Amino acid sequence: MSTPSSPAPVRADLLARLPKTDLHFHLAGTLRPATLVALARQYELPLPRPVDTLYSYRDFYDFIDVLRIAAQAVRSSADFERVAYEAVEDAARSSNARHVELSFNPQYFMPTGVPYRVQVEGLVAGLRAARQDFGCSGLLIASFDRGLPLDSAERAMDDILGLRSDLVVGVGLDGPERAGPPASFAALFERAGRAGLKRTAHVCEDNQTLEEAPPSNVDDCIHLLGCDRLDHGYNLLASDDGLRRARDRGVHFCVCGITSVVRNQRRRLDSVKRMVDAGLPVSLNTDDPAMFHTDLSHTYATVLEGGGWGWEQARAFSLAGVDACWLDDDAKRNLRADFEREIAALEREQAAPLETNRD
Repeated sequence: MSTPSSPAPVRADLLARLPKTDLHFHLAGTLRPATLVALARQYELPLPRPVDTLYSYRDFYDFIDVLRIAAQAVRSSADFERVAYEAVEDAARSSNARHVELSFNPQYFMPTGVPYRVQVEGLVAGLRAARQDFGCSGLLIASFDRGLPLDSAERAMDDILGLRSDLVVGVGLDGPERAGPPASFAALFERAGRAGLKRTAHVCEDNQTLEEAPPSNVDDCIHLLGCDRLDHGYNLLASDDGLRRARDRGVHFCVCGITSVVRNQRRRLDSVKRMVDAGLPVSLNTDDPAMFHTDLSHTYATVLEGGGWGWEQARAFSLAGVDACWLDDDAKRNLRADFEREIAALEREQAAPLETNRD
């Protein structure tokens, strides 16, 4: 008995022009190497190893250390504006990103004395300038690091609520899961929810052990933190019951096709495929594009090849990002209509050679 053939690979030019969102990427992880070098020199900040190997990591925790160092190199409003603008520029030029939601950690800038107001003013200016130049909208997620003291997260929340910006629409939780279970942040996230902020959290990353990132953390993020969506989620696959509960609730997972630890790459791709095959709503994102040597188009191509998928799944990932984004309802409707028009045009272009051959 013959087996169905795999879908044809998606043409690289069409994949690059497919409209995309990035709902899960971090400010510090977007720094271009040249930008990081320039800022480090400006502030006389020593780098831990040569620039050509700076973005090569021993393990996940080494990556986290480098991420925090990069954050220390961003200090003035102009720095934040530059980094946000370049992040959107890179996403738009390389991959036709049309909407992004950029996470930043206010706690990272406390040691260098950078006020929250300075951070947000620069980030907002960068996103607005980039939207004007590249047609890509942007929102901000103020994230807390599990590995930093809880009282600093509480001070950051005071700033977030006291200096509200219309572009800061949600809060997140990141960093190694072994450093802080979701329950530790329940009161903080309750404050965010009462203030009308959306909520997300990193959970069940596959480069951590089940002891550090148990599937039960997904339930805790939903029930204790009130998360509207979740980031990563791969270790959820170890629990059939947890997987079923997440699927039944319609929880959206913002997954990332490229990982900081090269030896975990195959596992990451297998996990994403299994999540999609299990019926979980999933969108593709870059996490830390500069530090992972990737962009949205590269991420899409890698995941599609790893899953044996073609255009239909690429289209599904694209539209899933719109459905899960935190734009208001009118803006989301307009964005989806734009995506559908652009996708339809790409599909007509893809079909044109076949029609010509038939003639």
